[in-house]
Amino acid sequence: MLDKMKQIKSAALSRVSARQDAAAQKHIVALDIGTEYVKALIGRIDEGGTISIIGAGRQHQSLSDMQAGAVADIGGVVENCDKALSEAEQQAGVSVRSAVIGIAGELIKGKTTTVRVVRTQPKKALDMPEVEKIIRLVQERAEARAREELAWELGGKKIEVRLVNSALVGMEIDGYTVTNPVGFQGKEVVVQLYTAFAPMIHIGALERVAEQLDLDLLAVAAEPFGVARAVIGNDQSASMSAVLMDLGGGTTDIAVVHEGGVQGTKMFGIGGRAYTRAIERDLGVEFDQAEDYKVGLKDDEVPAKVRPKVEVALTKTLDVWMGGIELALAEFTKLDHLPHRVYLCGGGSSLEMLVDRLQDTDWYTKLPFTRKPLVAHIRPDQVVGISDTTGHVNDHTYITAMGLLRVGLDTVQFTGTTGDSVKEKLDRILHV
Repeated sequence: MLDKMKQIKSAALSRVSARQDAAAQKHIVALDIGTEYVKALIGRIDEGGTISIIGAGRQHQSLSDMQAGAVADIGGVVENCDKALSEAEQQAGVSVRSAVIGIAGELIKGKTTTVRVVRTQPKKALDMPEVEKIIRLVQERAEARAREELAWELGGKKIEVRLVNSALVGMEIDGYTVTNPVGFQGKEVVVQLYTAFAPMIHIGALERVAEQLDLDLLAVAAEPFGVARAVIGNDQSASMSAVLMDLGGGTTDIAVVHEGGVQGTKMFGIGGRAYTRAIERDLGVEFDQAEDYKVGLKDDEVPAKVRPKVEVALTKTLDVWMGGIELALAEFTKLDHLPHRVYLCGGGSSLEMLVDRLQDTDWYTKLPFTRKPLVAHIRPDQVVGISDTTGHVNDHTYITAMGLLRVGLDTVQFTGTTGDSVKEKLDRILHV
């Protein structure tokens, strides 16, 4: 292990010597550290606020490296990230320092908080300091609720959390919807703000990974929020509504987007590995053999005498997974109805049996859908403002990493902004 860490350190130092300041300002690397794979995408920031992917790398993780979407072995994860990053940099022909890393797991808490503030001077026009004060109040209340939820889930144990993502969903003044609150008068201000909080222990592990890779961490992003940013883009008037499901190796991450705003995110600990474990347990085979059986179903590569047993094992896990989906979506009680489009991404969503269950059964009748939802995978060409030049980013398994690039672009634009427009000031407040 020491020899491996020395090699990684040497590779990191080589990256430092190869970097140039001008190149570093124009490129971002997204690290999607999944339970099954690490994916690294290098994006070049182009004029007009778009990104071109110029390098892609991928490395398989060992069973002990991750646990339910969280880092379990920092050394193993660093080694895998280094391999994926080196592959992407070799393809891109540049060495990149600015990075965005995704975070997932059941302890990530993301939701939209609504706060009503009654102003003592309703005839006074709102100014930016007052708007900032209101937003800070919403963030503080959301953090308190996140702490309470985690303490309840952990049997009363207090846990430190940190804000990882924040986005303005909507604002009203005396019942009138506004996109720019500055200058308006009114007595009651209602703010809807999406916030995502993560335990400090998880964030600290990712910061350690970045440090050992000698990367400057632009942001740690809740992965379902990244997926949502990928499909929403920059259009402030976007009316897109959808349920986004990111099925990784260890977790299922859900984001509900309503009329262009992220209403909330939910995560639970059933992913692709749970299906493999079910085959391993029920058929009494090794994990690798069970994985081959699971993947081989699609191309009819499973022996006929084994196939029924594999399908039974998968069906049992699928039943539990569907229960998790129903419980997660049932928590979005503030919406009158759920969006009728369900978009899938992540390697776990490649299981045809899972897609068929969503498309062909009446599971949705137990939830506030107004009609049967349309189910489809997110395609890379549907991601707003990001294009691939490598030819390798060609399916739904890369969507999360593309979303992290989107968050990275947001962060670069917002932290580099010194303008005086209301939007720029709000962006700086939300991304501090």
